[in-house]
Amino acid sequence: MSLYYQEHGDKNAPLIVFLHGGGVSSWMWDKQVQYFKHKHCVTIDLPEQGKSRQSELFSIKSSALKIIELIENIGKGKEITVIGFSLGAQVALQILSLKPQLVDYAMINSALVIPSPLLKKWIKPTIKLTSPLIKNQSFSKLQAKTLYIDQEYFDTYYKESSAMPTETLIRILEENMSFDLPKNFHEAKANILVTVGGREKAVMIKSAKKIVTHNPNCKGVILPNIGHGVSFVKPDYFNQLIESWLTKDSLPQDVQTL
Repeated sequence: MSLYYQEHGDKNAPLIVFLHGGGVSSWMWDKQVQYFKHKHCVTIDLPEQGKSRQSELFSIKSSALKIIELIENIGKGKEITVIGFSLGAQVALQILSLKPQLVDYAMINSALVIPSPLLKKWIKPTIKLTSPLIKNQSFSKLQAKTLYIDQEYFDTYYKESSAMPTETLIRILEENMSFDLPKNFHEAKANILVTVGGREKAVMIKSAKKIVTHNPNCKGVILPNIGHGVSFVKPDYFNQLIESWLTKDSLPQDVQTL
């Protein structure tokens, strides 16, 4: 089965493809597609997640290949922007590496590119032990809070997360924790903006710095007073950041350059 996706806005305008993080699906971009009505926005549910739940098994590379095919089909002759968050940002990096000339602009938001083999070993036993908690609403509310998911989206988040099979969650986390920058990333021709929250874990900031140093077209910034999930906690700020970057090649004054 092919991936579930939705098209929004003006189909004659430049294309923006949004790739969601793990534990959520394309609904995380609702505030973005509402703002960018003047663009041709596409939101995609990655394999085994959201409405792509019945698709093939998730992997970062296979997701990238499917999305490349989709972009080539609907983005012919258009300026193409790809915006990815967390797991979706890893997929975006894979897309840039597999097809270096496909994308014109790419925003890599909070991508982990420093593999953690030791932590990966603990994913399966830990998830199998804690998986019953996922169906507990109180526990899910705590998880949602760490992702800045508010009451407006909690029911959707809870429904999807509690329906996700344990093996799927393990597979997604193992892919996430073992991801490294693809060898061909330095060949990507896109104008690339790498962002990370100032309150994220040190490994995330190190990852952002690593990405920036591996491609001359990268510009890296730290977003102040923000953890993992800027599009949720500050959607207006995030939308304006995207628009200023795409239209004026400018960024907010409060960001810190990597």
